[in-house]
Amino acid sequence: MYETYFGMKSNPFKKDISLDNTYETKDFKEMQGRLNYLLKTKGIGLFTGSSGMGKTYSVKYFCKKLNTSLYKVAYLKLSTVTVMDFYRSFCLELGIEPKFKKIDMFKQIQERIQTLVKDRKITPVIVLEEAQYLRTDILNDLKMLLNFEMDSKEMLILIMIGQPILNDTLARNVHEALAQRIVVNYSFNGLGDEEVKDYLQNRLNLAGVNENIFEEAAIKAITSNCNGSIRKLNSLITNCLLICSNKGENIITTDTVMIAENTITLN
Repeated sequence: MYETYFGMKSNPFKKDISLDNTYETKDFKEMQGRLNYLLKTKGIGLFTGSSGMGKTYSVKYFCKKLNTSLYKVAYLKLSTVTVMDFYRSFCLELGIEPKFKKIDMFKQIQERIQTLVKDRKITPVIVLEEAQYLRTDILNDLKMLLNFEMDSKEMLILIMIGQPILNDTLARNVHEALAQRIVVNYSFNGLGDEEVKDYLQNRLNLAGVNENIFEEAAIKAITSNCNGSIRKLNSLITNCLLICSNKGENIITTDTVMIAENTITLN
């Protein structure tokens, strides 16, 4: 493998990198700041951006840092499911054995949230991943699920993550009541030119590689090809390293980047 060839202690571009080794992009920092603000205000946080820009990683990082005695995280990533499946998944994430009827599950969820907040002093943190796929009837039910008429203040935190089209969906009149409860809204921009260069050096240093293994022109080509996506950047660099190690080369050139990009496209 290329790790041995380049003298790396580990794979610095793997998906499951330790939280302690997180590279804090501008988007990451902006999201963490807004999420921490949500801890104080509660309500809805909306975070959008193209695939692979780090939205999911950023929210998982945030949730893993929460004190489990103060916060209960319910992570819902089945965004293309039916209304009934959504309710069942919601119940299970809250530690509830779901009943058979929607109205019963609705009551179960609201009662569970009120118990957590009022009796146990625990704030529910609901995460909806790939929320751009949520059906209109689910979004309408969310508005009702979060509506606790006896309370003037928000009782929970709802984090919605999705692609940019989610902003257009929530801007429709039919979702106005839900959109009005959005406290923070941030759109990911992706890695900038300087961030790509710094990210590459940071990851290599993490793996114990201190010398530069990229041509300057290659870094520009990599930046152009990844379009701000950390996921695509990691995949592209991994292919470049594999190609170089197979060819016995120690420097990543623009030719290497072009071959690596074609390999990703073909796959």
